[in-house]
Amino acid sequence: MKWIPLGKGIRYKEHSSRKHGIMPDRYFSVRYQVNGKSCESGLGWASEGWTKDKAVVERFRLIDVAKAGYGVYTHRQTKRKEAVIIEAQEQKETARAEEKQKKALTINEFFYQIYYPQVQKEKKATAYKREESLFRIWIDKNVGENTFFDVTKGDIENIFYDMIDSGRSIRSAEYALTTLGQIWRDAKDGGYAPDMPVVSKALKKKISQNNNARIRFLSYLEAEKLLKELESRSNDLFEKSIISLHCGLRASEIFKLTWSQVDLEHGILNIINSKGKDRSVYMSKEVRLLIASKKRGLPDSLIYPGRQNKASSQISQVFREVANKLFNKGVADRREKVTFHSLRHTCASWMVMQGISLYLVQKVLGHSTIQVTERYAHLAPDQMQLAANAIDRVVMEHKEDKNIPFTKKV
Repeated sequence: MKWIPLGKGIRYKEHSSRKHGIMPDRYFSVRYQVNGKSCESGLGWASEGWTKDKAVVERFRLIDVAKAGYGVYTHRQTKRKEAVIIEAQEQKETARAEEKQKKALTINEFFYQIYYPQVQKEKKATAYKREESLFRIWIDKNVGENTFFDVTKGDIENIFYDMIDSGRSIRSAEYALTTLGQIWRDAKDGGYAPDMPVVSKALKKKISQNNNARIRFLSYLEAEKLLKELESRSNDLFEKSIISLHCGLRASEIFKLTWSQVDLEHGILNIINSKGKDRSVYMSKEVRLLIASKKRGLPDSLIYPGRQNKASSQISQVFREVANKLFNKGVADRREKVTFHSLRHTCASWMVMQGISLYLVQKVLGHSTIQVTERYAHLAPDQMQLAANAIDRVVMEHKEDKNIPFTKKV
């Protein structure tokens, strides 16, 4: 095909067989110079809509693009570049629309459409049902209709005081705020919320001064009495209680204990992924003998399987019956009541009373922070007195050896 001039900088060639109307189909091209450099750009066929007039306009546009400093581009290159720019603009507009839509989502919508379906997959039924109950009864009515961007510090504090005014405990109200905090954190990670407003120092102080920790632990005679009664009722529960009392294990840790976690040779129980961490706990002689007396199963099999050979989710009701019978009659303060967790609490208390450091107790029990373990500090022997006694011993030893003069010669 031969090029045929059609005006300044414009030419075309005809298709050998294809027609456009009654004329052969024409392919248009433009030529131009920028800064002494010759350029040519094919445009397209007449059957695609190209005409001489359109070619003239496109030629001048390409010259203007080159002169504006964007470089020398052919028609196809400029179209590709424009397409990229248009796509980027569309993506920005889509992102802005999605961001606007996210910011418009109410807390109620976020909880039931996004948060709650997810935690049902990740948490135990007791945990996510508790969160849903707190949200439905307390959180939703205070902030549910708002977006996260509309909630103020006062709105959050209203949840707390609403619960207190309705007779709920400070611990329950604190848990509601913790639940809201978890919801808010997930919302912020997903772009649905800004930073959560911080409650006042007065409210923080009120929460921190609330002592909800159990303070009841067993004496040696009480523990012996409890274990004797449990042994007569349920050997399985008796063994679990011995392990918790002697090793400080949580009920959930005993439920999930498998034979692969037992190292009888070294007398160690390897606790896996409890509260997000692993730890090793040494068995007492009694626990070691107890475990050794049992028929060892497959490595992944549970030592104390529940129904359908799955891990239990709660301790037997028998324990509560025995504890109520022996210790809890007439006890109104829940912190003073004996529960299965009291065995773990007793283990820690006994260790501290024997002079074991709080640091070691923290490691044995798997407390996340030393602050949790410090609740037992009042049971420890007077450390100040022990320190003074240590200095006295050092002084007396050196005086007897006459290695260090502690008095001036006159």
